[in-house]
Amino acid sequence: MLTYKHFLNLTDETGILQFSRLHRPDPNSGHTLDDNARALMLAISMEDGHDLAMKYVSFMDSCQQEDGSWSNWLLKGRYTSLINSEDSIGRALLACSLGSMCKWEDISVRCQRIFQRNLPQVINFSSPRAIAYTLIALVKGEAIKKVHTMNTMADYLLNLYQSKKSADWYWFEDYMTYCNGVLPQAMISVYEINGDKRFLKAGLETLNFLNDILFRDGFLNIVGNQGWYQKGKTIPLFDQQPVDAASIAFACHEAYTITAKSEYLDMAQKAHAWYFGANINQLSLYDQESGGCYDALTEKGVNLNQGAEAVLSLLMTEHLMSSCASSEIAGSKSS
Repeated sequence: MLTYKHFLNLTDETGILQFSRLHRPDPNSGHTLDDNARALMLAISMEDGHDLAMKYVSFMDSCQQEDGSWSNWLLKGRYTSLINSEDSIGRALLACSLGSMCKWEDISVRCQRIFQRNLPQVINFSSPRAIAYTLIALVKGEAIKKVHTMNTMADYLLNLYQSKKSADWYWFEDYMTYCNGVLPQAMISVYEINGDKRFLKAGLETLNFLNDILFRDGFLNIVGNQGWYQKGKTIPLFDQQPVDAASIAFACHEAYTITAKSEYLDMAQKAHAWYFGANINQLSLYDQESGGCYDALTEKGVNLNQGAEAVLSLLMTEHLMSSCASSEIAGSKSS
């Protein structure tokens, strides 16, 4: 059982801080929309997470402008748009979608309102990952489904894939960067709603292609951020970031849910095991003393800083796999 100690230490009166210096939270790093979105997703999964969830959703609400747009970064009391990104907004929409279905009505209503404010703008997204996060949000959020918006965005992503794929390249772009798993996950998720097998085919083709690359050595070997993976080039090994392991775990779990093929569950479990030493450096990224997660695997070992993105990725993956294990046990008892 993992401790939530570091996650709680990173949370102050405003929300969750962005970075740590080693295991010590860094107040000078400020608060970001996407980290608080991830924190909200984790908090709503906790039995006693109401007050935490309210803190994170309140921060997200305060970041939103009258027109529904968001500022991503609060630093020293001032909101800035310097590092705004569609991907951050996509994550925030996903968090609000999941929050709209949580057991606490005050959280649910607020998440729905925030989501609806921003929804008219998503049709203009150009980032494939932002589109993917938004698609998953539209699929999962039963209270806020917008079928026309979902179909338009899903067609965009499917057309992008069909324009880029070739006999030896089954991907949405001519390169792979971060959080790659969210792209096939979105395609599979759309199929759950509209039943269009084109989306399932694209989702499984791209996920299988991605998994063949990432599990080539029998364990998860994430695309490194030193140049990323350009089509036809060498795959960089470092730095490998925890958020990418979470992305793969969630994508493989989605595929397992739809296909019931054990190979996808096995790869989700290997993505989870990446955090605990089943990786290229054979080093655990979990700090048992602090409850934190190291920021990356590097050529020399690990990046010893323990920021919000890392620990939230670990804890969300832990929760996913624990829930999956509980479901498997429940299923075996009822059969």
